[in-house]
Amino acid sequence: MAKSKEELLEKLSECVVEMEDEEVVDVANEYVESGYPALDGIMEGLVDGMNKASDLYDEEEYFVTDLLLCSDAMYSGIDILKPHLPVEENKGEKLKIVIGVVEGDTHDIGKNLVKIMLDTAGFEMYDLGRDVPLDNFVDKAIEVGASLICMSTLMTTTMDGMRIVIEKLKEKGIRDNVKVMVGGSPISQKYANEIGADGYSANAVGAVKLAKRLAGIS
Repeated sequence: MAKSKEELLEKLSECVVEMEDEEVVDVANEYVESGYPALDGIMEGLVDGMNKASDLYDEEEYFVTDLLLCSDAMYSGIDILKPHLPVEENKGEKLKIVIGVVEGDTHDIGKNLVKIMLDTAGFEMYDLGRDVPLDNFVDKAIEVGASLICMSTLMTTTMDGMRIVIEKLKEKGIRDNVKVMVGGSPISQKYANEIGADGYSANAVGAVKLAKRLAGIS
């Protein structure tokens, strides 16, 4: 008997929490073959599991090594589900986005999810990775002619890097041409306003809507 969507979402979440990077592939395939939406599988299954694993880390039940294995399982599931996300065709030239985690921070799970979502939404992505020197955001935006920079951090100690990048864009005289989006657990709309960012999103789905609005295509 076919499993319900809820059962499979719960199983996807469980596979991530329990670091089952092989079993998650089987479950993700079963989910796709059952015709359930890939986005829900990622957000309500895999990401839900990663959030639970993060809670266990906060409660000191999991170590960093455990979190890394959980994220491996999450990415294994995403590899199966991502090709089934509805791809939006942007008419004309693709808008270019530079994305990365600011210098001093190596937490990139949230950034990677946002990148996947923006990629499937039809944007041309330039991923600088994590612990990105602040000048690199500006230099890459100039090099590729990006219309948007997305920055994230999970650490309060590295938040100010976002403000510095915005200042560097002003110094180069291109601030008016490049929109700036920020995100990450210590970031808020209030902080985004304070540093002069163009927008803030709390999650990957919201980031797509925000990017489209800032790019003038929604």
